[in-house]
Amino acid sequence: MQFKPFIRRLNIFAFLVLLLAACGGQPDALSFSSAVTITPPQPAADLAATTAVSPIPTALSPAATNTPIPTVLPTSTPQPTASATASSTPSPVPSSTPDPYAAYTIESLIGRSYGGGELELIERLEVSDKFARYLISYPSDGLTIYGFMNVPHEGSKFPVAIVLHGYINPASYETLDYTTRYADVLAEAGYFVVHPNLRGFPPSSEGDDAYRTGLAVDVLNLIAIIREQSSDPEGPLRRADPQAIHLWGHSMGGGAVLRVATILNKPYLRAAVLYGAMSGDERLNYEKILEWSGGSSGAFELAAPSQTLAAISPINYLDRITAAISIHHGEGDETVPPQWSADLCARLQALDKPVECFSYHAAPHTFHGEWEELFNRRVIEFFNRY
Repeated sequence: MQFKPFIRRLNIFAFLVLLLAACGGQPDALSFSSAVTITPPQPAADLAATTAVSPIPTALSPAATNTPIPTVLPTSTPQPTASATASSTPSPVPSSTPDPYAAYTIESLIGRSYGGGELELIERLEVSDKFARYLISYPSDGLTIYGFMNVPHEGSKFPVAIVLHGYINPASYETLDYTTRYADVLAEAGYFVVHPNLRGFPPSSEGDDAYRTGLAVDVLNLIAIIREQSSDPEGPLRRADPQAIHLWGHSMGGGAVLRVATILNKPYLRAAVLYGAMSGDERLNYEKILEWSGGSSGAFELAAPSQTLAAISPINYLDRITAAISIHHGEGDETVPPQWSADLCARLQALDKPVECFSYHAAPHTFHGEWEELFNRRVIEFFNRY
């Protein structure tokens, strides 16, 4: 069963905020190399059989390019630098106007609570040989988030995989959209799959989503509900293992996964897959979004002071990550720059995080055919490892 899409009314506003500090430069370009902490799982024989796809080329290794790895900023919220020059001008009276960006910082998202309410089964959509699919809803910060859930037939406790879709025009988004096929592969492999329609994607409610932090909040609320409700012996989540949560995200959803992984550094968050993911640097993201939208979206986000923008960007908090990370990006991606994944890979390697990184020769933003088959095999092997 699918929901007919409805057009989301866009209330786009933009206002300028005086910059508190000079805008920082973009991170140095980094090469995309295979992980040092985890040996890529694909056996040699399998790679040889699939000549259309290849792991990261040796020519792109950091040693070959001699590109320095940029310094990762500290995990504490960056603060504006005080002026060292004395001035006879009286200090201005502090404004009582709330900081419009405060709620979006990583530290703010770490410090708040999540969960509350219950995930509900609305109806059973279909049954296959290996799993049943259900239409679901759950609360998230006063919103109602819809989606679907794939539950394997055999077994009592299954590791959980939360699958996050990329951006689709909300006017044409449907609950069972392109990421359904990835969710089904994971369910067939024995995972309890939950696939939310993130806020703003029908029939889920619309809500505040500056810097797309709302998407991460929807996922963090979902994880908390799964962990709370899995102990109910009669509830719909009774067969989900609350100690084995895995994340999967494509494009926009991959950006949400990275934010969640920096916020939720708990042992039950085992592993995360980033597939053609947006950057952890919000300046890069919103410069691209401003371009994509023809200037209609992104002005508010880019107007933040550079110190605030740094405090919102997950790229500056990678040392908090404890989940294993698997990065996948097509070299032919003309939507999200492959260099963003290359940069993230190098930064995680420099921090000695458990990470594996794969590029796919000539593959586009969304895989198909042999690229997708190899990607799915790697994802399942990676999740099974944790």
